[in-house]
Amino acid sequence: MNLKFLGLPLLFSLLWSCSEKPTQIEDKKRPNIVFIMSDDHAYQAISAYDDKLIQTPNIDRLAHEGMLFTNATVTNSICAPSRAVILTGKHSHLNGKIDNRMPFDTTNVTFPQLLQKAGYQTAMFGKLHFGNNPKGFDEFKILPGQGDYYNPKFITQNGDTTITGYVTDIITDLTLDWMEKRRDTAKPFLLMYLHKAPHRSWMPAERHYPEFTTKSFPLPETLFDNYETRGTASPTAEMGILKHMQVSYDLKVPDSIAKTLDIKNWNQIGNRIGRLNPDQKTKWDAVYNPIAEDFAERFPNMSDSTLTVWKYQRYMQDYLGTIAAVDENVGRLLNYLDKKNLSENTLVVYTSDQGFYLGEHGWFDKRFMYNESFKTPLLIKWPNVITPNTTESEMVQNLDFAQTLLEAAGVTSPLDMQGESLLPLLKGEKETWERDAVYYHYYEYPGEHAVKRHYGIATQEFKLIHFYYDVDEWELYDRLNDPNETKNVYGQPEYAETVKEMKSKLQEVRTKYKDSDELSNGYIELYKTNGWIE
Repeated sequence: MNLKFLGLPLLFSLLWSCSEKPTQIEDKKRPNIVFIMSDDHAYQAISAYDDKLIQTPNIDRLAHEGMLFTNATVTNSICAPSRAVILTGKHSHLNGKIDNRMPFDTTNVTFPQLLQKAGYQTAMFGKLHFGNNPKGFDEFKILPGQGDYYNPKFITQNGDTTITGYVTDIITDLTLDWMEKRRDTAKPFLLMYLHKAPHRSWMPAERHYPEFTTKSFPLPETLFDNYETRGTASPTAEMGILKHMQVSYDLKVPDSIAKTLDIKNWNQIGNRIGRLNPDQKTKWDAVYNPIAEDFAERFPNMSDSTLTVWKYQRYMQDYLGTIAAVDENVGRLLNYLDKKNLSENTLVVYTSDQGFYLGEHGWFDKRFMYNESFKTPLLIKWPNVITPNTTESEMVQNLDFAQTLLEAAGVTSPLDMQGESLLPLLKGEKETWERDAVYYHYYEYPGEHAVKRHYGIATQEFKLIHFYYDVDEWELYDRLNDPNETKNVYGQPEYAETVKEMKSKLQEVRTKYKDSDELSNGYIELYKTNGWIE
């Protein structure tokens, strides 16, 4: 991919000498690193953050034994770009992976490569979501693309394989098998343990069907948000539970029933259900067919509001059901570390590639800079370094993970990484932390879900967003007085000085991270060249 016209130096000089194995830190003292990431896991669906929807005792352990971040955010709320930011420690506009369509530039150097070069044994199991040959890993078994919940296929260094079972359990089985049989006990290790769940289309493990398909969940305050103070981006986005959530693909109503009801937006679930073997399919049908039959009987008399609530409840049943399996399996891994006396010298991170809307503002999916997709769960446990049961409110980002883990391992970060090591916060040295604002930029428009291009900054007090490309609209939110972000106060006289200050800060941050309108326009031209937009 030629991006020279954007002024992007794709072949950065990364000063490999900076990543040599440090002689001053012995292997036995360098921490093992376990990086756990789920896909589209909303912070609202972790009970350490909010216990209204689900209990997650195993993930919560990391908060009780370590640190929970309440203002952890992403730089670009979409799967593959977020993962590229995490691996490279560089914003999307510099690593080149601005959206799910753009290929990943493999000349980027990732933090696992640097750790491997510095003497770490490295392994990756689960969902990478881009590329079939991740660099810097001694062993990997990854899902192709999005992967499947049931009987998934895996890409390995020795060829592809299909494994019977449920994906969350299988990823953990593969991880523990490596830990038990192929881990080099003479070396510290980096383990990337990456779950598919709870990504759409939210298919729970069989053992969770009975509990979750019979539950009802509290409605979010903003489920019926009318966006009255916002610009055009919110009402034109195509991720509404009522209009855009598909009753077959998303909510498991069989294709045949959806057709007979003449539902316009149903799509097909058959390609996913088709992966179930006969025994799995029998158990699936026993639970989901009665739900669909009940829906078919009620549907003709449903108003928009009752249909919205029905869709929301079905969504939560399956979404949260997939998280139950994630939590159980995180517990399996944490218990293994305890059993093998590895916990004391292991840094464990739990995060997601971004947040997700669980009915807030009437939405599912992500992409926007509004809280539910901009914020992401982040819990870190590191015995003898992090004070247990600590909560941290500073503005941190997935951009920071690479430098944090490199510094923890005693490896100097390349000069082109753009994050900040979190070690001062982890060590309780908050007085040395200087960042007060984080930067966000979303590019994939026109595209799936029709969320307009935008960039912005957020502090603990305010959030300023600029929508561009086919519009020129600004929004400002008072995060302390309007935590649900329903009141755009841009243009209100009492916030005029705040707007001025935030715009000035936005320009400073864009300059710091080397982003610009010229660069954005260059990517738009690249979209046109590729035929993605006219």
